[in-house]
Amino acid sequence: MKSLPAIALRFAAASAATAAVFLLSSASARADFRLCNNTGSRVGIALGYKDAEGWTTEGWWNVPSRTCETLLRGSLVARFYYIYAIDYDRGGEWSGRAFMCSREKEFTIRGIGNCLARGYDRTGFFEVDTGEQRAWTVQLTDSAEQQAPGPKRAPPTTSRAPSPAPTSGDKGGDKPGDKGGTQ
Repeated sequence: MKSLPAIALRFAAASAATAAVFLLSSASARADFRLCNNTGSRVGIALGYKDAEGWTTEGWWNVPSRTCETLLRGSLVARFYYIYAIDYDRGGEWSGRAFMCSREKEFTIRGIGNCLARGYDRTGFFEVDTGEQRAWTVQLTDSAEQQAPGPKRAPPTTSRAPSPAPTSGDKGGDKPGDKGGTQ
């Protein structure tokens, strides 16, 4: 029969090992909004989203070819995110019909209305529906037609990171163009 101190010591060691595994798995299950540039070019990324304070657009993240970048750290605050991307090396863009404010230099802009009157550019972003997941990754790719000259781009693909079942309720609120629109 083992002594009580030996059993307590073994229990403490097992508890410490369990805690270490839990901490490592928690770190790897981190929730972020990421973008992977799977093209042969450097790309510039602008991002739009609605949080508790309203609409925000931010840019520019410069993402080298064949790399991924975390655009927002932590659990997602919205269901819908909006991206505009520029191919710096070969020209072209990934864009959409959700108009938001941007500018050529680094920016963080509050609000999406009256962009031109406020001295900003009015830029078409494409929508990413995260389905209210905690983490999400967008993949930018070249299209098959990219071999031919011209700025064509394949539509981006998106994927969710492993996470618990989605919660109910719209965390994103109105989308650009809803109620009052964007200018």
